[in-house]
Amino acid sequence: MLALIDYGAGNLRSVQKALEAAGAPARLVSEPQALAGAEKIVLPGVGAFGDGMQGLKDRGLLASLLEAVAAGTPFLGICLGMQLLFEESEEDGPQQGLGLLPGRVRRFPAGELKVPHTGWNQLLPARESPLLAGLEPGAYAYFNHAYYCEARPAEVIAYTEYGLRYASVVGRERIYGVQFHPEKSQQVGLKILRNFVEAG
Repeated sequence: MLALIDYGAGNLRSVQKALEAAGAPARLVSEPQALAGAEKIVLPGVGAFGDGMQGLKDRGLLASLLEAVAAGTPFLGICLGMQLLFEESEEDGPQQGLGLLPGRVRRFPAGELKVPHTGWNQLLPARESPLLAGLEPGAYAYFNHAYYCEARPAEVIAYTEYGLRYASVVGRERIYGVQFHPEKSQQVGLKILRNFVEAG
């Protein structure tokens, strides 16, 4: 059973449909006991970092989510879900995150580039990973975000360049995060979701 966490952060239906298209029907989970027995967990989301963490707390999902990940359940964070993996964010902050990966979430600096970063951009692989299996280096994915993750190089799977080079795919053991929206990234996004579903 693949658990798609509903913590009030939006875009659930589009992610659920994309997972179905990738061959993995997902069950919406908004109560902690429903996470028991999940074979894989997906944490999607759009919106503010603080609201996302509060949504997990309000639904009592925080402890059970951390327990499941600690037990080795494969986990994928999407967009805001990836940002929540880290220790803290400067958005309306500092705000404390899940702390599953070391690092901070920062706002793109003011300058010539538009913020939020919206549209298609490339995934530049930093190392091999099952998540990117079968994708060409430089494949395009769809982004929409004003904050980026400042991750340790050891956890970066791919970078993207937008005024600076930032981590757009991260991973350690069975924990993964993607900053872009796979549900809006056509075949590239479906391939990444399928890779996550098929990975051990």
